[in-house]
Amino acid sequence: MVKTAYMVLGAIPVIAAVLLVTPLLLKNEIPTSAANHTDNLEIEYTKHQLKKISYGVTERTAAQKTEILYIKNDGELKYSVTENGYLEPDVRSQLDELKLNKIKALIKETGFIAIPSESFTIMDNATEYQKSNVKVVLNGRVNQIHWPEQNVTDGFIPPIITMVESELDQVMSEFSE
Repeated sequence: MVKTAYMVLGAIPVIAAVLLVTPLLLKNEIPTSAANHTDNLEIEYTKHQLKKISYGVTERTAAQKTEILYIKNDGELKYSVTENGYLEPDVRSQLDELKLNKIKALIKETGFIAIPSESFTIMDNATEYQKSNVKVVLNGRVNQIHWPEQNVTDGFIPPIITMVESELDQVMSEFSE
């Protein structure tokens, strides 16, 4: 009888912990309430489609296509494309407030602004790959990160970077062909 009482008393904190942790574990996105109206955020996201060109003894890496997405704090955005050396006309638009707050919350809550600017080395056998760059200004703090596709580097690209990349790619996909 005494052992049963101890088991019941020991199970109460476990049950309480499970009830508290379950909603946090099952929630897969960051709440947009993390973004305050006083936050000042500007983002410049660049994607380069690169290709190594060999000239026999020497080789160089050239951009086949470059896409730039610039998002201002008020949601105003500008999308620019340079393809095969030709600059296409800029596309200007307005990002809806819900999407803007989602991106703000993602950057603010994940600590993206504190990620060190690492240098990812490109494998020697990579001939065509994508390299991305994001420059974030959050409340006066600036962070700029460059990274290639995961399959052309031996380094580990943190999931926070790929999460931000995914969100910005979704915005960019509205304008790209």
